[in-house]
Amino acid sequence: MTVLDPITSKKPYIVFGYGSLIFKPPPHVIAQVPGFLKGYVRRFAQMSHDHRGTPEHPGRVVTLIHKEDWDKFSASDPFPDEDVVWGVAYTIDPVYESEVRDDLDYRQQDGYTLESIDVYGFDDDGNEKVVLHDVRCYVGRNDNPSFIGSEPLDELAHKIWESVGPSGKNKEYLYNLVEAVRKLAPESRDSHLYALETRVKALDAE
Repeated sequence: MTVLDPITSKKPYIVFGYGSLIFKPPPHVIAQVPGFLKGYVRRFAQMSHDHRGTPEHPGRVVTLIHKEDWDKFSASDPFPDEDVVWGVAYTIDPVYESEVRDDLDYRQQDGYTLESIDVYGFDDDGNEKVVLHDVRCYVGRNDNPSFIGSEPLDELAHKIWESVGPSGKNKEYLYNLVEAVRKLAPESRDSHLYALETRVKALDAE
């Protein structure tokens, strides 16, 4: 549940990270809660012109897509029912909320839209429950100009392997994300991430 800040009497600013925010958290975090989402797919379906690629040669980064939208146009890359999108919900120090919002808006400027989501976890008996309501999350909707959608996995892996941008190599983004997700929820499945990791590492070995 979301509670009011006792000093400001307003809801705290909480943002959910499912991509680079997992391994590169925002500044001024005062609390963090791991959790997972329902009804969303995590895919490397967003072009990166400004961080992991260039305008001429955009890289690929993850975005969340509503599962029903993904199912409509991605029959060749369905989201397995056993896969789970894990991430981290960060509560930001109210003193620095404006600064952090501006920083995140800049990091996510290439085609992302803010949505409010529920974050799930487990109770002591292992049952699913909502742990946080009304959490802010940057989602790359399929009508934004940087959304590229589903690509053949081998082509996508090669694009990630070869792309470089101001924030570094695209493959380092993939490797950092895979490592962070494994540490976050070792028991969970994320077949898309792990399949890409296998293919990109094979290209490294060639």
